[in-house]
Parts: sequence; structure tokens; C-alpha cells
Amino acid sequence: MTDLISHLSMGFGVAFTFQNLLYAFLGCLLGTLIGVLPGIGPVATIAMLLPTTYALPPVSALIMLAGIYYGAQYGGSTTAILVNLPGEASSVVTVIDGYQMARKGRAGPALAAAGLGSFFAGCVGTLILAAFAPPLTEVAFKFGPAEYFSLMVLGLIGAVVLASGSLLKAISMILLGLLLGLVGTDVNSGVARYSLDIPELTDGIGFIAIAMGVFGYGEIIKNLSVPEEQREVFTAKVKGLMPTLEDFKRMTPAVLRGTALGSTLGILPGGGALLSAFAAYTIEKRVKLKPGEVPFGQGNIRGVAGPESANNAGAQTSFIPLLTLGIPPNAVMALMVGAMTIHNIQPGPQVMTSNPELFWGLIASMWIGNLMLIVLNLPMIGVWIKLLTIPYRWLFPAIVLFCAIGVYSENNNTFDVWMVGIFGIVGYMFVKLATEPAPLLLGFILGPMMEENLRRALLLSRGDWSVLVTRPLSAGLLAAAALLLIVVLLPSVKKKREEAFVED
Repeated sequence: MTDLISHLSMGFGVAFTFQNLLYAFLGCLLGTLIGVLPGIGPVATIAMLLPTTYALPPVSALIMLAGIYYGAQYGGSTTAILVNLPGEASSVVTVIDGYQMARKGRAGPALAAAGLGSFFAGCVGTLILAAFAPPLTEVAFKFGPAEYFSLMVLGLIGAVVLASGSLLKAISMILLGLLLGLVGTDVNSGVARYSLDIPELTDGIGFIAIAMGVFGYGEIIKNLSVPEEQREVFTAKVKGLMPTLEDFKRMTPAVLRGTALGSTLGILPGGGALLSAFAAYTIEKRVKLKPGEVPFGQGNIRGVAGPESANNAGAQTSFIPLLTLGIPPNAVMALMVGAMTIHNIQPGPQVMTSNPELFWGLIASMWIGNLMLIVLNLPMIGVWIKLLTIPYRWLFPAIVLFCAIGVYSENNNTFDVWMVGIFGIVGYMFVKLATEPAPLLLGFILGPMMEENLRRALLLSRGDWSVLVTRPLSAGLLAAAALLLIVVLLPSVKKKREEAFVED
């Protein structure tokens, strides 16, 4: 306990410098802005901003990127409630009851429930991260190449199980990601493979090019394909922010349930904020309505407070596997791996021992960021509504240009700009095929790491494959992966899984 307090005080010392406070504020502001604007999620934004973090110190860069991630969870609820458009994927369920509350003139209490629930859950999530990261890091040091390989197999299967939509599509996406990760130069022999004799591909496909293309440009093309008339803009005045005493009584248990659920699911591979929000809403619908309570789908405050708490708690605890094991549990964390490698930091257990300022500074900045968000969001609701009336035809050329400049400045290479364009079309195809692209990014990041660890394990065991099952930790992880796969393929579980991701 004393260790935890001394570590956190060091973290706050790092986070409370003027520079880091400024970048935390910038991240939170950008995140909220991105969450508010429909169609530009945190993945696309962080992908666009990765090249700009080159010039920043590593701690400041990660503090800003983390702020964008959990800031977008807040901002997404604002558009979900006011405009019936989820600004961010994890706000999809907030739309159901939040917008109905706004239509009944209760946008204020809905926004306050989302903001206060998110603040509480964010603080709890950060506390869990601070408490559980050190012991998990100790465990991570016992990992050899075989264990890392098995853990990544479990991670990828977890991502398949928890991805929304069809299992077959999620598996296809992961396999495509793994294949794209193989492009480049063979680690052992130094021979170029799958590079199609294109010199630029001998270093592999750029991570930023894929992320920016599939998520950034893909989203833009999708938004341009929707006629402008279909964008409903709700510009009613937001009166009275504070929820009533009755509202507080109803939303408090929902916030607690959402926080507990989000904190648990955030740690799982493929979980994070999106799954937490869906699961929390499903649970709230199962909890019996009190006498006089509004039915779900017609403006029940629990339908806003539960999912919003869950997605924020999930956003914070998804940093645990990244910072302790170096394994990204979702697409945003995969981008964080990209940001760390840009700054020559190897994600994993050694971050805490070799870079304690970065580790604890990032955790402390999350508390400060959550406080900034509540101060930033509630008074600025009027500004966000104004922002939503900007025509998309003015907004998207700026985003396209910014993406192109960002990706070009990474290697000063026009080839990367073409790659972003190609992956933009691929991203739009994914949208049309109703395929979730996040598993592709996880496969792409984990593929080369899996290959490296598998080869290392086989080198150490002189080509004996049984090393994967004779080491107890590795065997346990592979058994867990197999069990997860069997459970999800059971007909009853499969049906429940499909129901969880379909909202009426």
C-alpha cells in the first residue's frame, strides 16, 4: 500500500508539470470534440495524430493520446443524446434512451447522468489500473517466448469472441490482419517476402497507413454516402442540467453496476469500451422497473447512466494488459503500441521498471483528465450543439488533408499517401460488408509479435513444438483459448451473443 502511494505521488509529480497538464487538456478537448463529431472515432483521430507525436516527449505524447481515448467516450454521449447520432461506437446504446430524454426536454439530466457516471467510473477504473498493474507486471516477468505466443493466441481468440457481429467475419478480419503483418522482411533470413518487388514494402506495410485508411478515410467515404437530409439536427435549448433526487436514486445503482462490469470487461482482449456498454445496457433492461419508472427505449435515465459508466471504466482498465503484458486488448490500445514504438519504448512488463515516470505519470494523468472532462463538458454543451451544425462538406476536406500531411510527414514518402487511399477504399468495403475492422488491426499488430515469439520458443527448444504445452503457464493459456472457442461455438451461447449485439 505504501508502495502504491509513493508510486502515485511520483506519477502526480510527473503529471502536474505545466507541459503535461497542457497535453492532458489538449487530449481531453480533442477527444471530446472527436466524440461529438459523428463518424470520426478515437481510432481515426489517434491514427491521424500519431505522426505529430514524434516531436513530443514520450510521457506527454501518451498522456495526450490517452486523453483523446477516454475524452471520446464522454463526447460520444453528447451527440447520442442531443442528435440521435452516436458520435462514438460505444455510444450506440446511449442513443436509445438518451435521445428520448432529450425529446422530452430532459437533455440536461441525461447529459449530467452521462457525465457524472463517466467521471465516477473513470476514477474507479484508474484506481483498479494503479492497484493491479504492479502485481500483474511481476507475473509478466515469468513469461518466456512460449508463454507470450500462447497469450497472444488467447488474445486473438478473445478478440474474435467479443467482436460484434458475425464470428466468421471476425475470424476473417484477424487472419487478414495476420497476413498483412507478414509483408516485409523475414526476421531470421533477412529475405523480403510478399513485397511484390515494391522497394517501399520491404519494411512492411506502415501501421499508420492501415489505421488511418481503414478507420479515417473509410469513415469519411461512408459519411459522404449518406444524403445530408438524413442528418437530423436537434437544436432545442438545454434547460436545467441537474438530475432530480429521484433521478439520482435510480441512476446510482446503474452507475455502480456499469462501473463493475466495465472494469472487468475492459481487461479482456477485444473487450474495452464497446462491449462494456452493450453488456451494461442488456443488464439494465433485465433489472426490474420500479413503480412509476419510464420504460426502456422511452427515456429511462438508467439506460444512459449504466452504459456510459461501463464504457468509461472499460476504457481505463483496457490499459492494464497493454502496460503490464504489452498486449493491446482493442484497436485504440493497438495504436498506443504504435505510439510507444515510435518513441523506442517496448510495451510490456519492463515499462514499469525501466520507465516508471512514464508508467505512473500516465496513470496519474487519467485522474486529472477525468476531472478536466467533467469541468469541460457540462458548461460547454451549447458550444457542442453549435459545432454539430457545421456542414460535413466543409469538415471532411480538412480531415482528408490533415491525414495526408500526417502520413506523408512520417517517412516523407508519397507511397504512404497512396497506401492510405487504398486502405480507405478497403475500409469502405468493410463498412458495406458490415464487418468490424478492429480485429484486423489487432491481428496486424500481434502477427509479427506472435511469429517472433514462436520462432524464439522453437529455437530455444531446438524445434520441439511440445514446448508450448509442457510449460505450465503456456499450456494453461492455450487451454483457456480452446475453452473460450468451444464455449462460444455452443448453440445457446452463440444465440445469446448475437442477441447481445442487436438492440431493439
